[in-house]
Amino acid sequence: MIKSVLQSIPTYVMSLFQLPATLIDSIEKMMNSFWWGHGKTTQRGIHWMNWEKLSAPKVHGGMGFKDLSTFNLAMLGKQGWKFITEPDSLVARIFKARYFPSSSYLTATVGHNPSYVWRSIMRARFIVRGGARWSIGSGMTIPILNEPWLSNGEFISSDTPGAHFVHNFVVSSLMNLHDKSWNEQVVRQVFSVDIANKILHTPLIAQVEDDRILWKAERHERYSVCSAYRLCVTELIDSSYLWRPGYWSGIWNLKVPPKVKNLI
Repeated sequence: MIKSVLQSIPTYVMSLFQLPATLIDSIEKMMNSFWWGHGKTTQRGIHWMNWEKLSAPKVHGGMGFKDLSTFNLAMLGKQGWKFITEPDSLVARIFKARYFPSSSYLTATVGHNPSYVWRSIMRARFIVRGGARWSIGSGMTIPILNEPWLSNGEFISSDTPGAHFVHNFVVSSLMNLHDKSWNEQVVRQVFSVDIANKILHTPLIAQVEDDRILWKAERHERYSVCSAYRLCVTELIDSSYLWRPGYWSGIWNLKVPPKVKNLI
């Protein structure tokens, strides 16, 4: 009931706006009260566990309910992802003209007098950054700096030593285009040893001809709110303080009624 009704009602609004913390707190209190048995006719419910622990991932002992603030950001991240993957859509063109005409969503700034929608989508950018990576084709459309094109989804910051040498250059500038390989001499001449090694260990596949951005958290390589939320709670946001040791996968896979699993 909580997942299908109480958490679904604000979904559309959460895909456009970052809800105020006070509103999210009120919604979560309603869900918490519903779970523990509070109601208009009875006040006998007892809060055995706070909502943060209930909404921890199931694999770590939680009930698997969603933390609404994180879910809200995952919903907003989808809008940012569309700016990258659907640049010809009307909404993407309007936002680009208004907020990042000479850059991309991943490198844009909030700007002067931004709308609440834009500020909300920008707050979710860390999720898109955390899950996006480039598949290198020609390398002619991928800026060397501040784009996640290294093999593990990392990017080379413009603050990195040597970055000023490649400002406004694209990845193809570091490649031997005749055989699609890295120009090791240039790479090692410009960058430090550790960054040069990361570049040289990034695979270049001859069969891939076009540059395209992928979502690393899904096999089909397209953004999904579910995988973005999972990425947040496991990698991007520190939720280790909510994890509880135990054989949780064994409990959740028991062939018994859900109420028995919850009791255990």
